[in-house]
Amino acid sequence: MPHVTKPAYSEIEASRAFVGHARRLLLREYLPKIERCVELLSDEQVWWRANPEANSIGNLLLHLSGNARQWIVGGLGGAVDRRARPQEFAELTQLPRVELLARLRQTLTEVDEVLDKVDVHSLLERRSIQGSEVTVLEAIFHVTEHFSMHTGQIIFITKMLTASDLRFYDFQDDKPVTQLTSRSTDPKS
Repeated sequence: MPHVTKPAYSEIEASRAFVGHARRLLLREYLPKIERCVELLSDEQVWWRANPEANSIGNLLLHLSGNARQWIVGGLGGAVDRRARPQEFAELTQLPRVELLARLRQTLTEVDEVLDKVDVHSLLERRSIQGSEVTVLEAIFHVTEHFSMHTGQIIFITKMLTASDLRFYDFQDDKPVTQLTSRSTDPKS
């Protein structure tokens, strides 16, 4: 077997790659999928619940916005935390889906602005967020993972309500080609 020289990456390069990847996932992967789902549904469908213990897509959108705002915009960016987490799940007034998407886009724009300014030397610094002591890295990872989980739930509910393929990817030559675009600002990195 031939000897392969591996490139040496610095901790700074790895840190920048981590933050950049989180930004891309939030804005180019998760948000476009959520937008596609919500745009296929009526306002009533966005607020549909399988049972009283289940969350509607509307509740999940409020929850994603509240979580990202608390953990990133407040926890890392220093904005005042005014989150009312229980209200995200208790909301039943059926806010229009256009308004819900606008809120989520605005939140992710603010999240991206904070992440764009994160000093990669600070990733292991601790912050107090939602009653927990976490590192900056853990906060970014939490929000990214949290978005992934709830994006999957939104996709599942949408597929169930529409009985359709959401066509996120076109498989050409057995390789997925994304068919998603987001209306939000793409991250700079």
